[in-house]
Amino acid sequence: MKRDALSDAQSIPVEFLENILLELKHVGIVMSQRGASGGFRLGRPANEISVADVIRAVDGPMANVRGERPEAMEYPGPAEHLQQIWIAVRASLREILEETSLEDLVEGRMPKRVIELTRDPEAWVSLGRVRGTSAASGTSPKRKRASAGKGSRRAARGSSVRST
Repeated sequence: MKRDALSDAQSIPVEFLENILLELKHVGIVMSQRGASGGFRLGRPANEISVADVIRAVDGPMANVRGERPEAMEYPGPAEHLQQIWIAVRASLREILEETSLEDLVEGRMPKRVIELTRDPEAWVSLGRVRGTSAASGTSPKRKRASAGKGSRRAARGSSVRST
């Protein structure tokens, strides 16, 4: 597919798309061919390329905390168990993104877990920075554990996970 056609089809600026395609080419997800009939094509079958492969190629590690991998983080005192939370966040991202291939995405065949998660109306509500109530329902968000101390909350606010 030609770069300009892909840019138009996905409403992505050409310059931005070029950078993405170069990253994908570097890891073998796409291949390019020069010339009048040239363009880009997948480097291997779509069912062998996961969404996680694409994200890692373009953005790097699946999740990081303040620029570090979760397993490298250490938290003192009451926040010491936050590392487990970040590891679980990364594992959750992997569960979805590694199980979804480009073919699945294009064909609309989502993994069972994606379907389960997106059936929950709460999954569609962005809580953003709002704490205590859900903007859509006016109710408190579900909490499985409310035992985190103030130090944990402060440490959590200082950390950010980049899901890529």
